[in-house]
Amino acid sequence: MSNISFLGTGLLGGAFAEAAAKRGDTVMAWNRSADKVHALKQFGVIAAATPLDAVRGASRVHLVLKDDAVVEEVLAAARAGLYADAIIIDHTTTLPTLTAARAQRFHAEGLKYLHCPVFMGPAAARNAQGTMLAAGPGNLFESVKTELAKMTGKLEYFGERSDLAAVNKLFGNAMIIGMSAVLADVLTMAQASQVNPEDAIKAFGFFDLNAIIAGRGANMARGNFTPTFELAMARKDLRLMLETAGDRPLAALPSVAARMDQLIAAGHGADDAGVLGVDAVRRR
Repeated sequence: MSNISFLGTGLLGGAFAEAAAKRGDTVMAWNRSADKVHALKQFGVIAAATPLDAVRGASRVHLVLKDDAVVEEVLAAARAGLYADAIIIDHTTTLPTLTAARAQRFHAEGLKYLHCPVFMGPAAARNAQGTMLAAGPGNLFESVKTELAKMTGKLEYFGERSDLAAVNKLFGNAMIIGMSAVLADVLTMAQASQVNPEDAIKAFGFFDLNAIIAGRGANMARGNFTPTFELAMARKDLRLMLETAGDRPLAALPSVAARMDQLIAAGHGADDAGVLGVDAVRRR
């Protein structure tokens, strides 16, 4: 078993620390709000008063923090206590450009740093489910791969380019947030139509969303807008959606309608609705 530390024990970090302690690791943890780390004592997690205290003697230091600024701040506070061969595993969702710069700086300074954001909530973290992404030096990843695999259901390594896990985490979160916004609008239409919200969600079982992403998404990425669902017809359907919702607040559809109007005015009405991504492909 290992001596490891967790800096940041909010919902996700606390779940990771709890699971590690239950696996038999010696876990030292710190959190800015002390009550959150003290709540983990029942699982055998040792509460540290400072980041410096938390990392002393740890072979791995796991960061589960808010953003880039907090990562920099907390690591600066912990730096003097880091074991010479300690590996920093950063699970924080961060800006790719800052992640790359941080990795380059740390590696130049002799620090061992991997960026490993995750797609999982607290329950998944406790039960080693969900997905963990990883990017950074291959030899470093290989040295911790077995231990990281114990924390997740699926471990995806993106190679040496240090910002690729950060980029892919944002891709995934964009899809989650976007789907949440569209689902909110579907529920708004259901409310306006006096349809039970649970029944409205069941409608998504009528077709394969993964197949749509694989097919339409691949065509969009290639810049192939040969029509199977013309933009002008999609805009007509969107008008029906907006009229169904009436004056109720909507999260996503009005913005999509506005973008469709721009593209139709620019002559794309007969293209596939995937032409919504035309500028992204052109700028690639």
